Amino acid sequence: MHFGGLTGFFITWLGNFKLLLFAFGKGPLASDPLNLSLKRFVAVACLPIKISHHDQNKETPSPKTPEKGQISLLNYATKGVLLAVLLKVYEYSEFIHPKVLLGLYCFHIYFFLELILAVVAVVAKALLGFELEPQFNEPYLSSSLQDFWGRRWNLMVTSILRPTVYEPTLNFSKHVIGHKWAPLPAVMATFLVSALMHEILFYYQGRLRPTWNITGFFLLHGFCLTVEIVLKKAVGKKWKLPRLISGALTVAFVMSTSFWLFLPQLLRFQADVRLLEEFAALGAFIKNATLSFHF
Repeated sequence: MHFGGLTGFFITWLGNFKLLLFAFGKGPLASDPLNLSLKRFVAVACLPIKISHHDQNKETPSPKTPEKGQISLLNYATKGVLLAVLLKVYEYSEFIHPKVLLGLYCFHIYFFLELILAVVAVVAKALLGFELEPQFNEPYLSSSLQDFWGRRWNLMVTSILRPTVYEPTLNFSKHVIGHKWAPLPAVMATFLVSALMHEILFYYQGRLRPTWNITGFFLLHGFCLTVEIVLKKAVGKKWKLPRLISGALTVAFVMSTSFWLFLPQLLRFQADVRLLEEFAALGAFIKNATLSFHF
């Protein structure tokens, strides 16, 4: 589950999209070809990492990300401890309400993704000298769907989908429906592509025929995000919800739709059981290796 999911995400999705951009002279692989050695090229293509800012291609700017060093080691350590606590809590899952358990799975996915992407970035920085950029920006603090998907959740995917799907669709739509409304089909196209890539990743994980609920999840979010854009254009700054309320509504919407459409697809192929078995196997391996080392 862990290796299959990560390699599918890194290579099937990010790697192919980076190569597609490279074919058009764009993206991270085309940012500085004279200084990009073969090993650096392969690393950038296959891993969720970025070259330092001064080497970035100025034509494809990444979305707003936290400044370097903003996410501290203590922040990551805290999330690591919380993930470990969740693994312990799962031992009592028969006493936990199913909805509460789904909520814990949401936090598990977030903690795991942020930690594993941070580890990959740190290793790449140590071995190849790449710039370390946070891949998440505290998504639970989102004030809107635009904020959640565009500036806080899995920023590496956002930075890849923007030049490969969003910007080409936006430029085409400007000639058809004008500048004002061109972002709407661009947003829907971006969420559609993201949905299809998630369907592929889920198929790799479970080898089960898709139910298309994952596609429904992302198209629903894409539609709601376009409605949000329309409302913001219509209302402007005249009327705005307090951040506390908009943030609570955003998190509630993301989690409730995840309970409804996203997480059940993970449970179809017993992802929760298989993940825990892999953690247990890893723990046993480390324990045996430690005992062997002492003797």
